Amino acid sequence: MDDHSLRAVEREEAYWHLPTRERLQALLEDSLDFQGAKTGYASHHLHSFAAKFPPQLPRQFILGLTRPGEIVLDPMAGSGTAVVEAILLQRQGIGVDMDPLAVQISQVKITRLSPGNLADAGKRVLTTAHRLLADGRTLDGLLERNFDDRTRDFVDYWFLPITQRELLALITAINKEPDADVRRFLFLTVSSIIVTKSGGVSLARDLAHSRPHRDLTKRPRSVLEQFQTRLSKNLRGIMSMPDDRNALIVHGNARRLPLANDTVHLIVTSPPYANAIDYMRAHKFSLVWMGHRIADLSEWRARYIGAERLGKFSPPSFPPETQQVIEALSQRDEKKARVLAKYFVEMRGVLSEMYRVLRPGAAAVIVVGTSTMRGLNVQTHLCLAEIATKVGFDLVRIAERRLDRDRRMMPARFGQKGASQIEERMHHEYVVGLLKAEEK
Repeated sequence: MDDHSLRAVEREEAYWHLPTRERLQALLEDSLDFQGAKTGYASHHLHSFAAKFPPQLPRQFILGLTRPGEIVLDPMAGSGTAVVEAILLQRQGIGVDMDPLAVQISQVKITRLSPGNLADAGKRVLTTAHRLLADGRTLDGLLERNFDDRTRDFVDYWFLPITQRELLALITAINKEPDADVRRFLFLTVSSIIVTKSGGVSLARDLAHSRPHRDLTKRPRSVLEQFQTRLSKNLRGIMSMPDDRNALIVHGNARRLPLANDTVHLIVTSPPYANAIDYMRAHKFSLVWMGHRIADLSEWRARYIGAERLGKFSPPSFPPETQQVIEALSQRDEKKARVLAKYFVEMRGVLSEMYRVLRPGAAAVIVVGTSTMRGLNVQTHLCLAEIATKVGFDLVRIAERRLDRDRRMMPARFGQKGASQIEERMHHEYVVGLLKAEEK
């Protein structure tokens, strides 16, 4: 247990004599930066994921606001950081997310798997992949019929022919494994050598930051060698997870949570940044090798919170401060103002669902950053806090935390010449503490 975790345990005992509101207040007043804390323990390191919060952040609130056996929900779970922490702390973790790769990452993290069986399966898959590559004819046929035209164009643009053959050999070998959980783990291992912070097997740079660009000077690494190396690392992560894993991951919508009223003891979540991080832009690099078509992924992406596809959307009215922000942006760019309004409408739906499923007297913790749109600094945390109070929450406090940018994996050029407005502003974020009032 590292120093941050030891201090969190000490805080747990110190705070439990206080009412929930005072405990939440004290936790928000404590340091939330976690600079230099170890974040790659347990299964947290299985796969890169843009903008995930450090595990110490949900851990602090889980320890201070719940007891073992109680339910911790992350309705926008991403790679499942909060759910894994709930497992490690003997709580019941529930995660919901719309992104298919995020769901797969989280499911692998929480599934009880035999490291020995996984290692044996990995060896079989590598043997089969090498045999397929030596044969060649089978792969040629698969490459011809495995992708539709649009997906084929995407694959040809981003992956060298030799890389395509190696990836298809691996995927074909994995599909021969009979156990679905084993296949999911092995698919995720392939994905983790595609979506990386640096390197990787595609021609893309900065995939883990979700803003990829093509680099024809890049020499992608050997797929099979990278898979073997990553497999060993991921096996160590799985081995360090406890056997008792009381958790559930749902591929679903945070605006329609599949949970009963008044059942959740704590929510800790980090919603998408408004107008900032496009997860599908990076995730499709892996998902096309798992059988998804580019056209289908584009349609799915349009449903994400903050997506810019507006359709017939007409902005409603918002609480005063939020309305002022939208009107100020509208003076600069009416379409961007509608995009922001749509984001707030969607987040109002999420907040309403969060309020519905929380037990009376329970807390919700939301980690979110600001957004710069057409030069206007949108104080997203203040707007969401205002909307949350209209939904019914009590606002306890908004705390600020400094980002460890390399570990949060924000867009990469912060502080450098040529950095975008998004990149320049992402050096801090806010933690919004909300409370659902006790029933009278």
